[in-house]
Amino acid sequence: MVDLSQSPFHLTQEQSDFVAQTVNNLTLDEKIGQLFFVIGQDDNLETFIETYKPGGMMYRPGPAATIKKNIQTIQNHANIPLFFAANLESGGNGIISEGTWLGNPLQMAATDDTESAYQLGKVASYEANQVGCNMSFSPIVDIDYNFRNPITNTRTFGSDPRRVLHMAQAQAKGLEENHVIPVIKHFPGDGVDERDQHLLSSINSLSAEDWSKTYGHIYKTLIDEGAPSVMIGHIYQPAWERKLCPSIADKDLRPASASRLLINGLLRTELGFNGLAITDATAMVGYNVIMPREQLLTETINAGIDMILFNKNIDEDYVAIRKAVETGVISKERLDEAVTRIIATKVAQQLLTVDNKLGIAIPETLTLKTEEHGVITSTIAQKSVTLVKDRDNLLPLSPDKTPRIRLVVLGDSDEGGFKEGGKVTDLFKVGLTELGFEVTPYQMDFHEMFEEGVEDLKEKCDLAFYVANVETASNQTTTRLNWIQLMAANAPWFASSLPTVFVSTANPYHLFDVPYLSTFINAYTGTPETVKAVLRKIVGHESFEGINPVDPFCGDFVAKL
Repeated sequence: MVDLSQSPFHLTQEQSDFVAQTVNNLTLDEKIGQLFFVIGQDDNLETFIETYKPGGMMYRPGPAATIKKNIQTIQNHANIPLFFAANLESGGNGIISEGTWLGNPLQMAATDDTESAYQLGKVASYEANQVGCNMSFSPIVDIDYNFRNPITNTRTFGSDPRRVLHMAQAQAKGLEENHVIPVIKHFPGDGVDERDQHLLSSINSLSAEDWSKTYGHIYKTLIDEGAPSVMIGHIYQPAWERKLCPSIADKDLRPASASRLLINGLLRTELGFNGLAITDATAMVGYNVIMPREQLLTETINAGIDMILFNKNIDEDYVAIRKAVETGVISKERLDEAVTRIIATKVAQQLLTVDNKLGIAIPETLTLKTEEHGVITSTIAQKSVTLVKDRDNLLPLSPDKTPRIRLVVLGDSDEGGFKEGGKVTDLFKVGLTELGFEVTPYQMDFHEMFEEGVEDLKEKCDLAFYVANVETASNQTTTRLNWIQLMAANAPWFASSLPTVFVSTANPYHLFDVPYLSTFINAYTGTPETVKAVLRKIVGHESFEGINPVDPFCGDFVAKL
């Protein structure tokens, strides 16, 4: 069984005895309920808790007052306090609509200052704490090795494993200061494949040795430092499965979320992780295609994973686990081991006390510190915006040199998966106008498309200003630039003749699609504070301070010219 005196629990004998007694007193239904980390509920909360008795619940962002009321209702009604989690990857906006959007992790990395990542954790956890959210599905410790990967990208701390580790350590410290449990993810590591594990089981194809020097070093360091929880991805790591079982057939290789070799073998034995393992969302296609779901849920628990995130049909999933326990496919010892880790984590993280009460109270008054957190966001923006290249010395811009600006904004849409949702069109239009420029937003013009030339265009504008707010998001196959299909009408075909500036407020790799451009700026996140920082920098009011946390040239020599 689990040694609760060891990391990451460090429980006293009294606490260990309490955990054992609690697990022993639970009914089979209550134990099964603890295994499930369900989707946040809004209606019939008491009935839902009585019926399913879940161990955790994850909420998507909503109004603070609503989220707080729901969590209070559930915690007051539950026999055992729940984990309440959110994707606090970019700030408190991961749990509440009013929360601070500090910036995506890649923006923190671009400051090359771990203080930014620490503040990301601290601000997010403070705001989460205000509504009773006690767990963060972050830090993300994936490494952005493949610029074509549509999901890692700005959600990572970049392509340097050392920087990823240091930033993750700082973010976790900030989270823990406000009693929010960090969950490092996505084991065994995303960012090598160019595909999205939301849509299929992706592959970490590094050799066992290379994995150990990179992803493995990050996980091992954080585990040794007491990381309480790890999220398990629907990601293969064939080299390590073959190392642990040289005779394994290709057909028997499994993504980590169903692999005993990668969980009990690599994570728990090789890396020494004793804490709570949670799957990534099991509603993902990348999970459900591994094998029939009823069998898969059982394989997940038997692999050494303790909690199942989300459901398809919740009743079917509960029945599948109950049937597996009753038939001995999941042993009672394995069930108790998983539940022990869940209860022990709640005790170790002060969510549950030995007198069986909710440990950390939800603040009575909602205090969000909006102004103070806004200042932190502005500081991060100032330090992160990165001038990738300015070949023709177009910067600084001024209304005297190029008074008429054509503004072309790409993306700026909520379509395609869960996004942060920051819109930048009006921010740039208003900001450039206030700086003294005459701004004309691009509109498709068939006469211009088929008949006009460079001189005609110069009669209309002095500079083209492109902004790409093409956010990475789950369930998208690519995040490349998509031009208007008819003649690529909005593409900068004129860039060799008309001064053209390109700013990305999201994906840092757009030079791959426009390598010929002279001036390219990466801003990483479309927060209002970041847009303001970009505007100050392009007119020379402040210098560019950001560093490239990834290779924005995508290995393309043309882009560097």
